[in-house]
Amino acid sequence: MARTTSLAKRLLLGRPFRSDKLQHTLLPKRIALPVFASDALSSVAYAPDEILLTLSIAGAGAYLYSPWVTLAVAVVMVTVVASYRQNVHAYPSGGGDYEVATVNLGSRAGLGVASALLVDYILTVAVSISSGVSNLGSVIPWVATHKVIIAIIAIVVLSALNLRGLRESGAAFAVPTYLFIVVIVGMILTGLFRVFVLGDDLRAPSAALTIVAEDEFTQAGFAFLLLRTFSSGCAALTGVEAISNGVPAFKKPKSKNAATTLLLLGGISIVMLYGIILLAQATHLKFVENPMLQIVPNAASEGYVQKTVTTQLAETVFGSGSVLLYLVGAVTALILFLAANTAFNGFPVLGSILAQDRYLPRQLHTRGDRLAFSNGIVFLAVAAMVLIVAFEAEVTRLIQLYIVGVFVSFTLSQAGMILHWNRLLRTQRDPARRRQMIRSRAINTFGMLLTGAVLIVVLVTKFLLGAWIAIAAMIVIYGLMVAIHRHYTRVAEELKPTDERPVLPSRNHAIVLVSKVHQPTLRALAYAQATRPDTLTAVTVNVDDNDTRSIQAEWERRQLPVPLTVVDSPYREITRPIIEFVKNTRRASPRDVVTVFVPEYVVGRWWENLLHNQSALRIKGRLLFEPGVMVVSVPWQLRSSQDRDLDRLDRVLSRAPARGPRAQPTQEDGDQP
Repeated sequence: MARTTSLAKRLLLGRPFRSDKLQHTLLPKRIALPVFASDALSSVAYAPDEILLTLSIAGAGAYLYSPWVTLAVAVVMVTVVASYRQNVHAYPSGGGDYEVATVNLGSRAGLGVASALLVDYILTVAVSISSGVSNLGSVIPWVATHKVIIAIIAIVVLSALNLRGLRESGAAFAVPTYLFIVVIVGMILTGLFRVFVLGDDLRAPSAALTIVAEDEFTQAGFAFLLLRTFSSGCAALTGVEAISNGVPAFKKPKSKNAATTLLLLGGISIVMLYGIILLAQATHLKFVENPMLQIVPNAASEGYVQKTVTTQLAETVFGSGSVLLYLVGAVTALILFLAANTAFNGFPVLGSILAQDRYLPRQLHTRGDRLAFSNGIVFLAVAAMVLIVAFEAEVTRLIQLYIVGVFVSFTLSQAGMILHWNRLLRTQRDPARRRQMIRSRAINTFGMLLTGAVLIVVLVTKFLLGAWIAIAAMIVIYGLMVAIHRHYTRVAEELKPTDERPVLPSRNHAIVLVSKVHQPTLRALAYAQATRPDTLTAVTVNVDDNDTRSIQAEWERRQLPVPLTVVDSPYREITRPIIEFVKNTRRASPRDVVTVFVPEYVVGRWWENLLHNQSALRIKGRLLFEPGVMVVSVPWQLRSSQDRDLDRLDRVLSRAPARGPRAQPTQEDGDQP
């Protein structure tokens, strides 16, 4: 089974990379932008939808406020980008918000940031994939009726791409990301040019609809609705923090390249987001929260199916049924699928750092065959699939859980950066450096105040709509990380060597388990004798009298020099009588050691494991908990385990030439099997 799994792994994921090839997986800026910034860039596909549908609750007249709400979101984006440019220069190790908060605010604040980011990364995958399916469903109706299964398939494919390694996934995502930027910007410029320069009367498919408010709003209620709209629009900021977590993946100079990528990310996102809102207003586009209740039945609404904002704009600008319309729909869906890659790059890196600090299982710390954090990628994929199934891939339901975590990390990170600059200013004497630090501190201070205010708005406007679920998840993850850290600390304390010299056991009692007198048993007896124990006993359990008498007869016929002890088992149990016999052997002298030799078959096919070794596994598992007892497995390889065909194929695949320039053969390469 192991060889079959290994073969499938090589075929799907490729040959493993040596550890010294890690430097070749680092990313230049042109690849890092689509890898780390695709989440924030793709948010223009669902952030405008959320802005318009939230405003629609107050009626069509509220759409006049959409540019102002978007402008407020753009101000927050500029502030966050400027603040994080300070972060990546000060902390280039890749810890991002977690490292900043831990170093400057303490471990509790760091864990709070980490739990918030972990939840937000999972939601990033769920929201991006669900939004991609919705956009694709606007063009292909069949997709809209199978959203959940298509979303799960997309996550599986995306996980496989990331498991192949960071550089290959970056190259795979670069073309669609840049194509998305070109298509969306081209659509915006074409539409605005036709409206404001050529004077064309472009009207969206939903322009003729008559919509009504869901409720009557007072002045205070409408102000609250604007705040809720702003908080939904702030979904456009998710993904900014991923670059600060992924600085180690950049090529040198790492900090400078990461800061440049952040600047590009912010500029492109703002242009696309604001352009879509302006074009939607110019074409009188309508997008509502509840079409069944808010759209007034008339001739225009007959047979109307609400499509996403980008799909409506593409149809308005390029025409219904045009190739460019389908191109916009396909590219938008694709970039939303790939936007989840931001989380697939950020989550495993953060998980590795937390595992190194003993807050998460150690399995998340190490890289896999392809130098990717494979366990973190798999965990993220499974968690996102659970969310998609639970919320039926509905973006509007998932978005309510979104962005709470990211603004928690934004705020705590900027607070930590203020303390960072204060600490450096106390020892820095160079005037130029001091001016630079004071400027950076001012940027981070403004960033903390603004993101803190946004966090309060998000909590107030979204708590009852679903944000409480994200907060509860953060609390649970925080508690789990604390418990894991306590466990690792306790284990490390128990395993710490003392100054006392270890006390040697008085005697070693060897016990060989016997089920039949066959080759595995004879090998175990010979090996036990070779260890020269103080006493040696063979033990068999009497489950069937005839079988036991056959074993005794064969034992005497072969004149084996080891005494055979028969343990009765009136209830036909095997494990319990052996455990009791071992306990009694050691109970006579607590300073003695008992070594139990367990003969085992080694089989070559997965289904053969179901037919053998179950008793041996149960006995070994139980004996491991007995103090002063050592368990030794003595393997006997059956013929099926000696089949080398798959191994040979595995070696052929592992020697296949890598793409790119051929490397010169070395002695080390020649020594590989």
